[in-house]
Amino acid sequence: MDLQLNGKTALVTGASRGIGLAVARSLIAEGVRVVAAARTSPPELEAAGAIPVAVDLSSPAAAGRLVTEAVAELGGIDILVNNVGGGDGGLNGGFADVTDEQWAQVMDLNLLATVRVTRAALPALLTARGAIVNVSSIGARVPHGGPIAYTTAKAALTAFGKALAEEVGPRGVRVNTVSPGPVRTDLWENPTGYGAELAKALGVPHADLLAGLPTATGMLIDRLVEADEVAALVTYLASPLASATTGTDHLIDGGAVKTA
Repeated sequence: MDLQLNGKTALVTGASRGIGLAVARSLIAEGVRVVAAARTSPPELEAAGAIPVAVDLSSPAAAGRLVTEAVAELGGIDILVNNVGGGDGGLNGGFADVTDEQWAQVMDLNLLATVRVTRAALPALLTARGAIVNVSSIGARVPHGGPIAYTTAKAALTAFGKALAEEVGPRGVRVNTVSPGPVRTDLWENPTGYGAELAKALGVPHADLLAGLPTATGMLIDRLVEADEVAALVTYLASPLASATTGTDHLIDGGAVKTA
């Protein structure tokens, strides 16, 4: 299917691995020129044909610098994919265990980094009558499904997307959210990542946790979601084929969330 994206431009944050890298590759496959932003620039990004930009979006001044560089490289921005996030490691305790500093770090990375990049990119997106896709999590709808600071930040991110869509929709910019369930990425599979930490906290082998995760989270499929599947949904929502779709939150969770 031709998604009518050939020749468009995109800025993707959190693009060094996992969902972000898959999104960059998916857009490039459709003929989009992509600036891929992350704290590190792995060789996979250049191999995919992206323009890598090393940036730490936890720094408030970084968003403006990133967008300025992206506009200079691309000549404008048609698509913004806010995938930057994380910070859920080390937070497997309860509410009382999360410090003010940890709350601030998680909110900054999962919400405010997106707010700052979107604010900086909005003039270019308004000019292009472009599209924004924010990557949230089913944790926004199922708050017990992850560390409390992380799921709270993702709930705020989902609400941000809906509110922004109301404001900028009449001005030609679409805003949608994608909320994945457990995705087969380093977050779950890395022996030092969140999945391994959770397995240790629960007193079960890491491999057993991963094997039982689809059932434990109520998924109706017997596997984790693939990053490429999330990327395909993001790419569609960024495309002209989704021109009547805005202000929505799309689950891609194997049926884990049972409510509408």
